[in-house]
Order: sequence, then structure tokens, then C-alpha cells
Amino acid sequence: MFNSVLIANRGEIALRIQRTCRRLGLRTIVVHSEADREALYVRHADQALCIGPAAAAQSYLNQKAILFAAEVSGAEAVHPGYGFLSENASFAEQVEAAGLKFIGPAAASMRVMGDKIAAKRAMRAAGVPCVPGPDAALTEDIDVVRMAAHEIGYPVILKAAGGGGGRGMRMVESEDGLRDALLLTREEARRAFGNSEIYVEKFLGRPRHVEIQVIADAHGNAVWLGSRDCSLQRRHQKVIEEAPAPLIRDALVREIGERCAEACRQIGYRGVGTFEFLVEDDAFYFIEMNTRLQVEHPITEMTTGIDLVEAQIRVAQGERLPFRQGDIACHGHAFECRINAEDPDSFVPSPGVINIWQMPGGPGVRIDSHASAGYRVSSYYDSLLGKLIVHGATREEALARLRVALDEARIQGIATNLPLHRRLVDDPDFISGGVSIHHLETNFRRSGQP
Repeated sequence: MFNSVLIANRGEIALRIQRTCRRLGLRTIVVHSEADREALYVRHADQALCIGPAAAAQSYLNQKAILFAAEVSGAEAVHPGYGFLSENASFAEQVEAAGLKFIGPAAASMRVMGDKIAAKRAMRAAGVPCVPGPDAALTEDIDVVRMAAHEIGYPVILKAAGGGGGRGMRMVESEDGLRDALLLTREEARRAFGNSEIYVEKFLGRPRHVEIQVIADAHGNAVWLGSRDCSLQRRHQKVIEEAPAPLIRDALVREIGERCAEACRQIGYRGVGTFEFLVEDDAFYFIEMNTRLQVEHPITEMTTGIDLVEAQIRVAQGERLPFRQGDIACHGHAFECRINAEDPDSFVPSPGVINIWQMPGGPGVRIDSHASAGYRVSSYYDSLLGKLIVHGATREEALARLRVALDEARIQGIATNLPLHRRLVDDPDFISGGVSIHHLETNFRRSGQP
């Protein structure tokens, strides 16, 4: 058991974690950069420590500074949030070695699932369907690579074994482009992830991006908490998410969910996690597992009634899951819009001071944000300002609430992607449900936008 938590993150997720900790009576310690010293969660913290200048490499990615802050503050546990060090197995080990509890999975699980090749191998062993392709890294022998690609069938996609966030990926339409694509992808993987290993898979033409949320305790119990559709993306960055994923048979989702829970039991996973799939022609294909809390976790909370941050904390404290699979039910439908400080057409970041911040309210409307009028958006960090989440008894009701909420939302002083969200919720294909991951970018090309 622990009574204090150091929150090793910033922005909306730091405030989100802090709120649950305070409700549970846990003392909160916040670490922050010089740029974030006036943040709302810093003011609400029981103790706040500045760990460096604005640059993330000198603050939120500075493991020594964070561990020293934990030591001097008397923190008993560390919550990494998402991004930054949340999936860094070495950091998790250092936290545990310091006698603290890491609120997340064990480092060994993070290493297995963080390596896309090892994760694919583990999922196949657990009976989870994967995208066609070998579960081994490609060799330097171009003839061997050609043979592998030929067996899969073009087009194929090359991916970095240690990749994520849409980086280290390249589609190859024919053998003519294979050699150059290999060289480019290996170098991109080496530069971005410090690991030049890549693998090859079948490129799916019009897939959807569907996720399964899971949680497991340290006593061998694991459950899945429903599905999410995250297909509205630009350059592999999610824009709008919804739960549950529409137009997929309940029996199929249930089958995949049960396999994901079983995979957690087989690998000894502990904590929350998300299995990500591409879905095409009524078939699921595993692509990766995120061993952390997801940005889009609120829509699962809205449809299940489960506070995932609280569940993370209780699992880290050694408690058994308080529910069984039969207790989990999906109630209604939820959407989440990521509100970013960026131009809605060019997507260029828009740092500056927010002059007006007016957010919507009403039944079924939730705002997760650290921003407010007078808040200065820094150029040093991700452009995410917050998340607008709505819930309704049906998808249609939730979508109607989302339209009203977006119409009420008003942010001035900086550019945001609110106009993009307003266009998307009126898009006939999105209204019908089940769009592919290429839908957003295809529409941009058709209208002459970048």
C-alpha cells in the first residue's frame, strides 16, 4: 500500500491523474518544468517540484531528476501518465529499484510488448490474430527480404520493431521500391528509436483502427472493457475516437476481447493496457499493445462506469480486480474529440496565449483539460489542449450532443482544430460509422487540403 503518488507528466493527463488521487485521499507530488510552473495541477498539488527547463529532454524525460524528486518528496509511487517515460522499461525498473511502486506493468512485460516483433510472437502464441507476415526481424539479405514480401503479396508495409506513433513505417507497392524503402526505414528506425530492426507485414487497403481495453491484476485476473474505434486519423495521429466500435458484430468483439484477456494472463501482464487492431472484411489483425493509459481512455470510462486511473492505482497497491468479466457491460455510446492548438487545415502548431476559453456543459458532457483563459500554450510540447468527451444512450444521441458541444466551444487567442471537428461530425460517412483509417486524409486530398 502507498499513500503518496508522484505524477511524472504534464498537461491534461497530470490533472486527470491528480483528481483521482485526491478523491482516494492520496498525497500528490507534481514535477514540472519551468514552463509549467503556473499550471492548475501544480497549484493543486500537495507538493510541487521544478525539475528543469522547458525542454522535455531536460525535464519530463530526465529520469535522474524525477527519481531525485521522488526521493526528496517522500513519494511512495510514481504514475507516468502517457507519453514521455510511460513505456520506458528502464525507468520502471529504476522506480522499483528505488523502493517505489511503478503504477503500470512490470518492466519485463513492457519489453516484450514494446518490441513489435516479440509482441506479435507472444500474441500468436496466445491465439490473437495478427497481420500476415513473419514474426521475425528482416535480415540484411535483400533476396531473403524479397522472398518474404513475395510470399505475403504486395503491397506490403515495413515497420520499425521498436516504433510507435506512426514513425518508422513505409508502404511498398512493388518489388521495384523494396530496396530503397528498406534503407530509408532502417535509418528512420535507428534515428527515432535507437533500434534499426524492421519487419514486414501485409498492407491492408481500407482497414479500421479498433482497440480493446484490458486491465489485469497481480493475481492472475484479467478482463477486457470493451472496444474503441480510432479510425479518424491524420498521419497516424488520432483525431476523434468512439466507444464502442460501431458496425462490428458483438460476438466477434467478444471473441477478440476474451483472447486479449487470455493473452494478459499468459504473459503475466499487470495494469491497464490496450490491444490495437486493424479490422478489414470482418477480420481483426493485431498490430501492437500500448502498455499504459491511453489518451482516449475516458470514452471507455463513460461506457463502463469504471475509473481506469483508480483501477491502475488499486492494482499497483496489490488489490484484486473488484469485478469479473460478467460484471462488465457497455452502456450507451461515447465520443472523444482531441482539441489541439494547431491550424485546422495545415495542422501547424499554434503556441501563444489563450484569450477566451469557453467549454460546453450539460448532460453527458465531460471536459478533460488543464487549459483556461490566460493559459500560455508552449511550443515545447505536444499541441493537445484537452479532450471533449460526450456520452449518450445511443450513438445517434451521443453524436447530437457532440455537435451541440462543439458549437458551444469557443477558444480565441490561438488557432485550434475545433473547425475541423465541426466539419467531421457533419460528414455523412462518419455519421454512418465504420470509416477507414484513410478516410480523413482522403477527404483532405479531395478538397485540396494538405
